[in-house]
Order: sequence, then structure tokens, then C-alpha cells
Amino acid sequence: MGIVKWLWTLLGAKPAEVIASEPKLTTTVLVVGAGSTGLALAQGLNKAGIPCIVLEKHASIGGHSRDWNMGLHWGAESLKSLVPDELWEQIQLVQVDPTISPTKDDALNIVNGSTGENMTSIPAPFFNRLRRRKLRELLATGLDVRYNKRIQGINYSGHNHYVTARLSDESCLTAKIIIGADGARSTIRQLLLPQTGQIRPLPYCATFVQARFDPERARFLRQFHPLYLAGINPAGLFAFFGMHDAEDPDRPETWTFFFYISWQSSYEEQEKTAGWTNAQRLTQVKTLAREFANPWKSAFEWLEDDHQVWYMVLSEFDPGAQGHRWNNHGGRITLAGDAAHAMTYQRGQGLNHSITDAAKLVEAIRDFVSGGRAQSTVISEYEEEMIARASGEVRLSTLNTRLVHDWDNVLQSPVLTSGMKNHSSEGL
Repeated sequence: MGIVKWLWTLLGAKPAEVIASEPKLTTTVLVVGAGSTGLALAQGLNKAGIPCIVLEKHASIGGHSRDWNMGLHWGAESLKSLVPDELWEQIQLVQVDPTISPTKDDALNIVNGSTGENMTSIPAPFFNRLRRRKLRELLATGLDVRYNKRIQGINYSGHNHYVTARLSDESCLTAKIIIGADGARSTIRQLLLPQTGQIRPLPYCATFVQARFDPERARFLRQFHPLYLAGINPAGLFAFFGMHDAEDPDRPETWTFFFYISWQSSYEEQEKTAGWTNAQRLTQVKTLAREFANPWKSAFEWLEDDHQVWYMVLSEFDPGAQGHRWNNHGGRITLAGDAAHAMTYQRGQGLNHSITDAAKLVEAIRDFVSGGRAQSTVISEYEEEMIARASGEVRLSTLNTRLVHDWDNVLQSPVLTSGMKNHSSEGL
């Protein structure tokens, strides 16, 4: 190795350097991110007998201070194909209420948030509502997950064979392929696209709450729907209310509810309120909740003044947008899940596309590991399909977010016209 390359390696100053010598292979696949996508992908690779290591920046699965739940519907078959039967048989245990099983008649009811009157009921057959942390704990079973690991940079071998991740603890791991499944603010994406890899904030935001109530109040709130309910308010507000964890079905005081209100928020407003305290966020969302009928009105009113809330600006990353096409370096690095296509959540598509990515990536990796096809070819084909499929959904979800906050045009919103189906399968 020349003196210049040796110095760059020593200093670790380049995020993506081509090196001449071949390093020692650590594993076949290195997955960055132990979220639902990364763990589902690793389960599929493990099932296929392909060596895999998962890196996670937090100290444990529960290391993130917040938890939430997610809808899995048309993507469920992909998840089932990735995990061993004994894990799939436990999927019911990670439902928000394990005593209620998904059925073919499941539907998401959407009400007028101001009056409580029903607007529509969107069919969602076998709608799994999964607790994220519990799903991750299940999917981590039997995997080589390494915690407290942060990526500093990527090196590529000179013979187009291997890729090496440089970590903040000064260790290195070398694989045939690195897959960035590290979420909407993906480090891997930003290494691949240093100028354009940031997520794009949108002029919408939301404040989320998780809360328990006394038995009488808990029973009252749950009577509106045992699992989930959405509301569109003529004041330009969108809301969700549902169960997060029915710890003991017979003890309502153990039920944790999950609910939020979202609204249009200009970039100027976002900047102006960026330093707000938890108390200010809570006061703001309580004020918005007064525009709502129950369950939102009472649920927010009953919160203590120091109750913890979670505020976020909605954002997107469209992999099909100009300047967003990354170099996969001969199929040695790619993206999946929110790292590849961060999208808004009012249409409930994110997890379904992410799990689909994982299933298609396992197929691609199996193809090149078996020697049947070239690595560069199968990974590029994966990306082409994924980008075409998910880019359309990113745009549709953002359009949907705009329209569910616009009462005059809400009936044109994709969630009301197309439901929660995979639009790419319908040619929309």
C-alpha cells in the first residue's frame, strides 16, 4: 500500500476509500441497524444458511427511549417467508393485544374528528398491529447482533470483492456486502450520498403520547375501538388513537394507549418552536385536542401537566428523486427499509415495504452466494425494483399526508381512495 493510502487508513479520514489489498473476510453479509428491517433480513439470511452480523448503535434492543407500534398487512407474507416457523408462531405475542387475533374482516375506521361520526371503514384484512420493541426482541432471536457499534466509514477492496466497515471503536468488519438498514436518518445513506442523503423535512408535524389511565377512564377510551381508530378533523388536523400494550386484558389500569395529533406546520413555525420544552409541546397538543370529539378530547385532557410527549417533524426520503441514486460499488453496498425510502405514516405503508425489501434482498444475496449470478447484477436488480416500488409510495404517502390535513380535498386522499393496499401491485 502506498504511503498516502496508508496515511488515510491510519487517520480514518475518508468515508469511502478504495484500498488495493484484500482484507480478511469477517462475514458474508453485514447488516447495519437492528430495527425491524435489519433483523427480518438477518433472519432470512440465517434461514438460508448465509453468514450474517447485525450492528446496532444502541446498547440493547430496548436502548431507545421511545417505543411505538406499526401496522403489518400486505407485507405479512414476506415476513413469514423470512423467519423460521417457530418464530412466526409467536407473532401473535407481539400484537398490541395478544388476545385479539387478526382476521380477514379487519378494517381501519376513520371518523370525523370533530363530531366522532364515521366517515369510512377501510378494509385491512389480517391487520397486524405490532409493538416495535417486542417485534425486534422476537426477530433478534438466534442472531449475531453486536450492540454499541457505530459506523465511521466504509472502505472498498481494490479487486471489487469485499467491503469493510470502520467502526467508532477503531475495529473493522469485512463482508461481501453491507446493507444499510439503519433508519430514516441512515448513516450508511449519508456516506453513500454525502451531498443529498439527508431526509427532507415536510411542513407537517405531530405530537405523540403513550399513557395509562385509571380503570374507569381506560374502559371509556377503549369502547371507541379495541385496537385502533383514525380521525380527520375539519380544522386541518389528523389523529390516531389505539392500544399499545394490553399487559393484562382483565386489568384496564395496565393498558397503555398510543395516540397522536398531526397538523400542518410551516418551516418557519418549526424553526421558531424548535427549542420548546415538553410542557410547551403538551400544552400545544392539548389545545389542539379541544377541537376533537372523544376519545381524543378526553385522553389529552386527562394527561397530567408533566406527562412526557414525543414531538416530531414529518419527513421523507425518495430514492427515485434526482440526486438520490447511490453507487452500490459492484453490489457491495445497498440500502433497505427507511434508510432507502423514509415515508410518512398516515397511509400505513412503511413497514410493509421495508419487510418486502428484506425478502427480496435475501433472494438476491442467495443468488450470488450460490454462484448462480453476478453480485453486481442481482443487487442492481434489487435496487431497480425497490426504487420503482417504494419511490411511488413515498410520493403517494406524502400526497396523502397533505390531503388528510386539507378538509376541502380530503376525499381525494389516497388512504380514502385506495385504502392501505400496495399501490404498486395495482399500477397506480
